Amino acid sequence: MNLRQLEVFATVAELGSFSKAALVLNTAQPALSRQIRSLEVGLKTVLLVRTGRGVMPTEAGKRLLQHCRHIMESVENARHDLNERAKERSGHIIIGLPPSIAKRLTLPLVRYFQTALPHASLEVMEGFSTYMTEWLVTGRVDLCLLYNPHAHPNIASTPVRKERLFLVGPSQQMPDGDVPFKTLGQYPLLMPQSNQIFRKLLEAQALLSGISLNVAWAVSSIPVILDMLRAGYGHAVLTDSAFLEAVADGQLTARAIVQPKIHCTLSLAQRNNQMETSLMAHTREVLHRLLLEQTAEIEAKTQPIAPQGH
Repeated sequence: MNLRQLEVFATVAELGSFSKAALVLNTAQPALSRQIRSLEVGLKTVLLVRTGRGVMPTEAGKRLLQHCRHIMESVENARHDLNERAKERSGHIIIGLPPSIAKRLTLPLVRYFQTALPHASLEVMEGFSTYMTEWLVTGRVDLCLLYNPHAHPNIASTPVRKERLFLVGPSQQMPDGDVPFKTLGQYPLLMPQSNQIFRKLLEAQALLSGISLNVAWAVSSIPVILDMLRAGYGHAVLTDSAFLEAVADGQLTARAIVQPKIHCTLSLAQRNNQMETSLMAHTREVLHRLLLEQTAEIEAKTQPIAPQGH
């Protein structure tokens, strides 16, 4: 038994899939299978069983997974403890940001690190919340901002703000006032893939409202969606932080969705039981402060298109 075998086993067991684990660990699936088979031979027990949807741990696998979490956490804590400089915010931190937030937050973060944290280095990874949850659990990011995070035993999340959803489209194809949710089926929509948070949120509300959404194009990129909107390929449901700059030139218009209003919660998340370095604690505070500043700016700019009288 060695650390690499435990890391491979824990990643496959957590994700329930060899293919997902191969992407996270940047390793070919056959190599992962050999690692786990070697571990099973050494322990003389079966740790994983295949199902129709992937793999799941056996009872012995579940017990080993609990040990793995403690072992990997201890290794990570030892690494941080040895690498952290005394009384100095130093080291390397990786932050995960959703596309709509990354566009507005990355540059202020880089500027802050350059001027206020000269002994620290910053890495920013952009991705949708579904992917970033996996990155956080497997240690690819240290902190991340997630939309509507599901409860997870290994993740601690703190809500930082609520964001409204708006219908956005070419100005000449938009209604004059607010958009009742039940009318969304009339618009050809550009939406992310079916497993993404925003799409799940809208589809759940559509089911409650008894309507079908017209998904014309599946696109998981905010910049590409905005380009397609400008080219007249449909409409999109976006948060205010995603479209503010895009509507400034008048080509696109945003209308508030009402009856009901749709909100999503942005939360700051990190792994449970992770040793918090001085750099991580400070970065979390900086993120929170920057978000508060930008929230005030966004609210001021979206006030004219906010729902009225609903």
